[in-house]
Amino acid sequence: MSYEGRDSAKVVEGYIPVTGGNIWYKIVGANRKNIPLLVLHGGPGAPHDYLEPLGALSNERPVIFYDQLGCGNSDNPSDISLWTVERFVDELEQVMTYLGLDKMHLLGQSWGSMLAVDFILAKKPKDVVSLTLSGPCLSSSRFASDQKVYLLELPDTLQRIINESEASGCFSSREYQDAMITYYKIHVCRLNPWPDCLNRTLEKFGHEVYEQMWGPSEFTLTGTLEGYERVDLLKEISVPTLFTCGRYDEATPSTTAHYHSMLPGSEIVIFEDASHQHHLEKTGEYLEVVRNFIDKTENR
Repeated sequence: MSYEGRDSAKVVEGYIPVTGGNIWYKIVGANRKNIPLLVLHGGPGAPHDYLEPLGALSNERPVIFYDQLGCGNSDNPSDISLWTVERFVDELEQVMTYLGLDKMHLLGQSWGSMLAVDFILAKKPKDVVSLTLSGPCLSSSRFASDQKVYLLELPDTLQRIINESEASGCFSSREYQDAMITYYKIHVCRLNPWPDCLNRTLEKFGHEVYEQMWGPSEFTLTGTLEGYERVDLLKEISVPTLFTCGRYDEATPSTTAHYHSMLPGSEIVIFEDASHQHHLEKTGEYLEVVRNFIDKTENR
């Protein structure tokens, strides 16, 4: 376990034994006394690096990051039976137990929103004070359908390249990679160039986890998340909940608004000129929204 100073906020790093191996974690602002914020990254398999700007919230409270098993700084076992929602839910509970979290705010981005919702539905924790779901995916079928609608907005040439590659299962061609980059620059991150923290996530991405749980691409859903549908269960969540998305988000504003409508008392914020990584594209606005929401739930 290591310690370092950063803007007077103590940083603690270490490893936690979980089912299947050891995972890495970092607490920014470990010396703060307010209720911690626990951050769940996306993917599956996209390590925490791209969410590092949320560490700015450590001027008020501990902000806890961890790389889920199979990616980033954590172990990467070869046993594909580990890549299930249920095991990741158990992993989250093991993280909470190890760190002794008796109260926390929970923030899930993309796949992290699925993990957060399933954790609350399965474990019914009494220690989650608030829930923030950013770029949420709570219906795999709807998420996949939304991407196909976006695909139709691309130039015909790019549509043809992507459709032919998806049909043949050949995803390695330069043409396909270039077409996907065009798509990502519209709906995943609209910054140019992409920030270093996002590039580090891509360098340490857990492709095996992603392919086993989702599939070979955003457009082809063949993994264990294929039947993930939780919209009708959202009414069972009593934790104060905030939904966020970007105007051009893969998690579309209309779909995110539908989730919001299905969870009584929840809130929603849509960030203009932003996409799936709206916390990077609109960092100041995003942090203010999350900070205000968290503070409001504590003051109730």
